[in-house]
This record gives sequence, structure tokens and C-alpha cells, in this order.
Amino acid sequence: MFNHLRGLSLFANVGMAETYLNDLGIEIMLANEKEEVRGEFYKHLHPKTEMIIGDITEDDIRNTIINKANALDVNLIIATPPCQGMSRHGKRELFDPRNQLITYAIDVIKKVKPMFVLLENVPKQLTTRIDYFGEEILIPEYIKRELEEIYHFNTDTIVNSADFGVPQRRERSIFLLSRKDQGIVWEHPVPKKKKQITLREAIGELPSLDPLVRDPDERWRFPNFEEKKEEGLKVSKWHYPPTHSWKHIQWMMHTPSGKTAFENNIYYPKKDDGTTIKGRISTYKRYSWDKPANTITQNNGVISSAICVHPGRLIQDDGSEEGRIYSDARVLTIYELLIVSSLPTNWNIPTWATETTIRNAIGEGIPPLLIKEIFRALLSGPQPYRKREVQLVADI
Repeated sequence: MFNHLRGLSLFANVGMAETYLNDLGIEIMLANEKEEVRGEFYKHLHPKTEMIIGDITEDDIRNTIINKANALDVNLIIATPPCQGMSRHGKRELFDPRNQLITYAIDVIKKVKPMFVLLENVPKQLTTRIDYFGEEILIPEYIKRELEEIYHFNTDTIVNSADFGVPQRRERSIFLLSRKDQGIVWEHPVPKKKKQITLREAIGELPSLDPLVRDPDERWRFPNFEEKKEEGLKVSKWHYPPTHSWKHIQWMMHTPSGKTAFENNIYYPKKDDGTTIKGRISTYKRYSWDKPANTITQNNGVISSAICVHPGRLIQDDGSEEGRIYSDARVLTIYELLIVSSLPTNWNIPTWATETTIRNAIGEGIPPLLIKEIFRALLSGPQPYRKREVQLVADI
């Protein structure tokens, strides 16, 4: 329906969102990322895209982005500002500076005036306030004030990646904007499948792996470690055992699928003096086999982070907690993360990227299959504009 879409990606991370856009004929011409390592990762994945590495809050960087975008005749902007200031897994400090980053994206949008805009963040942005010339206003209201003269907004902003073939429940608030001279409204697609893909369906057939115990003196506890490791590497070089401390491993070995170690009576998170470690009930917790994965977070390589431990399988049970043993007392491997994030299993990860870099990038990225379906809806038949009330703030 539209001529060739030429995009700009802001807060681009390593380019996860763009993974499948070429399949739809959408070309990301320009991208911006503050972190140099991620910018280089992006250039490795998307060598045809011009990457500007630098802080968008700096006027010279932002002006360079704007000037290049206009020179390249960009007609699409994707902006995915950091969510840590609003995420339910973060501190949620009032007026966290990171929440103001949306204002710099809006500045670029107003000066480039693309045909279409995709603005993504966590649902909490709908009830998060920012400073607007000394006035406290909600982020959606800010976006509306700044852009409603130029753009039509979509009706409902909340989408869940699990409704679009991604084996991960990642709920996001995504504003879809279409410039008014296009005469259309870009809405989210209707989910194709009622049934969500479970972790059993997504990764259930992969070889089981024992964790690599960080303390060499404790590695005797897994006599089949090397054999299982080799079976994993036959699948992919990214299906290798994550490394953890023995105490974390021990707590999770006695924790059933879908449960947290805090529910154990004996093997629960504790300090050396035996007192319980303070933590959220979502930490030290295994995924459930019969559901999609919970939202993958940036800190997905650490057992003590929010729900990130493999579901495991019961391999020993005598009716007691001591005799109840589950396999795979570990976080997901990078290969498993690729699957539950809807990334290609042959994703072209640069050889120099550290495990932490890879895990952080995946945890902060949006599942690319969701983005593909959203853009497919735009290309296959957006709705003609009819004046109506637009829902900007969800009842959450």
C-alpha cells in the first residue's frame, strides 16, 4: 500500500526489533544507540544501516540524527526508550531521569515528521508522570500534547507478545502513530492464535544441562556434566551450561517447576547465619512448563533475578523436600533465550560479544516477531481514519 518505508531506530539497542523488517521490505536506514558496545553489535547485525553512536540528549548528536534522517528521506521512526525507570522490576523513583528520554525522541519526531511512528515501552509508562515545563503530566498526555496536531493515534496501546506466536509473556505499551495526511489509523493486529506457545513446546525437546558450579571443589556433584554439555553443544554453541554458585544451585535443585525457592522449608534463600534473604517472591523462581516464559529481564543470567530459572524435570522424589530433586538448576541458555525471544536460532552474534552483553541486550529488546506482526498489519490494510475517542491511558 505504501512506497518503500525507510526507517530510523532510536534507542536501538543491538537491533532486535529490526530483525525481520527486511522480510516486509522495510529498510532501517539510520539508527542511534548511546552505548558503544551495543552500537558495534548493531553494526555487526545490520551492516547496511548507518549507526550513530552517542547520547541523544546531547544537542549535537540529536541534530546529527535529525539532519541525516531528513537527508535520507526517513518516513518511519521506531523509538524504544529505556524502561528501567518504570519497570516493575526496578525502583520506580519519581521523575527518574530515564523517564524523560521520551522527550528527546519526540523532539526528533517533530523535526523529521515521518509518515509513521512506533513508540514502545512498558505498560507502566501509561501511569508514569514526567516534568513538562514545570507541570507534572502523564507520559501519554505528554505524547498527545506534542503530536496530536500531526498524527492519528491507535486506539489500544497494550499488547502481549505471547498473543503473536512468541513463547514469552512480554506485555508492552506501544503507540502507533500515522501522519494525518495519510488518512489512516495504524492499529495493532488481532492475535492470530488463541493458544499461546508454552515453554514445553518451545524448548522442551532440548537436551538437559547441568549448571557449571562456580566453585571447582563442588563440581563433583554433577558427574555427568561433561557428557550433557557435549549433547547441548551438538544443538548449538549457544546451548552451553550457565555458571552459578553452589548454594543457588542447591536451592533450585529442590524447587519444583513454577515455584520459588522461598516456598521451600529447608532449601530456601538464606545467609550464612541461616536467616532468610530478603527478596521478592518472583526471585529464585523457576518458569512453568505449561505457560510461555515470563518477561525476560536484563539480568536474566542470575538465579536471584526475577523469574529466570529453567522449569526443570523431577528426577528424584521420595516424598520429602530433601529427596525431591529437579534437573536444570540454572537460568536459560543463550540458545533458549533466542527461542523464547523469537530471535533466529542462528542469530549472527558477534564473536567478541560477552555473555553479559548478549543477555542484557536480549533482556532489554522487544521480541522481533511481535514487531513484524505489527508492521504487517500496517502494510496489509490499515483502517481509514474516523473521528473517535482514543484510549491513551489504560486502566491498569
